[in-house]
Amino acid sequence: MLGAKTVFPVFEFFHSFQGEGEYLGRSAFFIRLFGCPIRCPWCDSAGTWQSDAAAEVKRLSADELADMAAAAKPDCVVITGGEPTIHDLTPLCDALHAKGLRVHLETCGAFPIRGDVDWVTLSPKRQKLPLVENWARAREIKIIVDTPDAIAEWAEKIGEHAASSIWLHPEWSRAEDPEILGKIAEWICAHGAPYRAGWQLHKLFRVR
Repeated sequence: MLGAKTVFPVFEFFHSFQGEGEYLGRSAFFIRLFGCPIRCPWCDSAGTWQSDAAAEVKRLSADELADMAAAAKPDCVVITGGEPTIHDLTPLCDALHAKGLRVHLETCGAFPIRGDVDWVTLSPKRQKLPLVENWARAREIKIIVDTPDAIAEWAEKIGEHAASSIWLHPEWSRAEDPEILGKIAEWICAHGAPYRAGWQLHKLFRVR
């Protein structure tokens, strides 16, 4: 397969379950790629862009990753990061699809999406907003609620962009903050669909 030998910088890969969004609780094989120019201060995967982790990054081909994912027999494969779209994902998506696997992408949306993906979870970041075409491709949007005003801020930016669900996730270091949780609850009650309260279920299970 053309491009199947393309090598990707892989921070980690593992088989677990999807802890967020529409596919919550379903078996998923995660491929976490290295590199991110956004570098959010509250990033829960900061190792994917910190220079001292670069030496530990594995260099794996699209074929190698697809073989490992297929052996796990997951419901879907989640390509994440870091910010995965700084890489051309076409060879990886093609290799995964050749194995009959469903390909999901988690992205901030600020860069072009290169590759045929089946599902896009868009989690926008203030430092670099999503491209217009990526708002349109999003099947679900995940907002990180890190301040009490974040929901209204992002609702204005989302505007008319459609998605089946807009998840409101408390930023994890504030996951028990009554003000943040209260704001999420108030917004859901006041606005309803497509807004939904979100959580990182995998952290409650203490798995990746």
